[in-house]
Amino acid sequence: MLQLKEILSVAAGLCLSATAFAATPVSKVVLQPSENPDTVSRMIYGQFAEHLGACVYEGIWVGEDSPIPNTRGYRNDALEALRELKVPVLRWPGGCFADDYHWRDGIGDPAKRPTLINNNWGGTQEDNSFGTHEFFDLCELAGIEPYLSVNIGSGTVQEAAQWIEYVTAPNGPMAAERAANGRKEPWKLKYTGIGNESWGCGGSMRPEYYSDVYRRYSTYMRNQPGNKLYRIASGASDYDFHWTETLMNRVGPGRMDGLSLHYYTCVSWTGSKGSATDFDNDVYYSTLGKALEIEPVLRRHISLMDEKDPKKKVGLIVDEWGTWFDEEPGSVPGHLYQQNTMRDAMVAALTLNVFHKYSDR
Repeated sequence: MLQLKEILSVAAGLCLSATAFAATPVSKVVLQPSENPDTVSRMIYGQFAEHLGACVYEGIWVGEDSPIPNTRGYRNDALEALRELKVPVLRWPGGCFADDYHWRDGIGDPAKRPTLINNNWGGTQEDNSFGTHEFFDLCELAGIEPYLSVNIGSGTVQEAAQWIEYVTAPNGPMAAERAANGRKEPWKLKYTGIGNESWGCGGSMRPEYYSDVYRRYSTYMRNQPGNKLYRIASGASDYDFHWTETLMNRVGPGRMDGLSLHYYTCVSWTGSKGSATDFDNDVYYSTLGKALEIEPVLRRHISLMDEKDPKKKVGLIVDEWGTWFDEEPGSVPGHLYQQNTMRDAMVAALTLNVFHKYSDR
């Protein structure tokens, strides 16, 4: 690192150079830092906490009786990391897990909560000790905006409607039940996902069918006094432009505030996704190329949205993205453990840079 006097010497040298060449004609350079008038939303730096591997249990939540240092059951190191990162928004409980999750199993006395087999990720048995109260309290402790993903795959309209009411209603029977479980005041909830990957693990639906399901659920997931929902429809995977076109035509602005998109970066030539740590230069650059391919994919989805929504009232919510490789050898099957490298950091940087370019949507 340069010392202060060295930096000052360099600065002085630059001034002398500018003086020496002042008489020489130069091309005019005009900087326009505000050429794009749109503001980059801090929400694109959000996070995702699914019940997958050790993300929630052991990673965030250990319980108050754990020998691991914790605050009200949350790991101190994880809590401090979330605060230091200034995480703007956190999505929970999934992912694929969300459409198997029934919220009433995760409220009330933790000792009386039923256990759950996580059929999506490794068949792990969970005790439901991390539920609605634990999630929303975590968001309050860490200064994070909650993003709730609602079960429409195996759940019911009544279940979804009552969950929103339980979380956000200031009074009424659901508010009374929440108060009996230790929380009198309602939480604030803006971002609400109506299903996840409804084309796959969230119900294997066709976009035409899902459009009607979305309209039904969104009708009953009501705003409460002092709380306005931002309803996000389950959107396409990668290159499924038909899904986006169908939802814009059959749902469109006015009924949905956001439309999600999932895009994962992996390079597969042999049926596997490749190793997270064992790769050569060709695979490295292929991975970065696949990451950059998100830009033409975004452009196509955005163009379809623009046709029905030229005023850009519907936000494009890319709420799952990043690298996805094979599980590390010796790790728990179904927990998707992958060791990060600088390759993952490069993919993240390239992807976020693309997101900045399309901040108007």
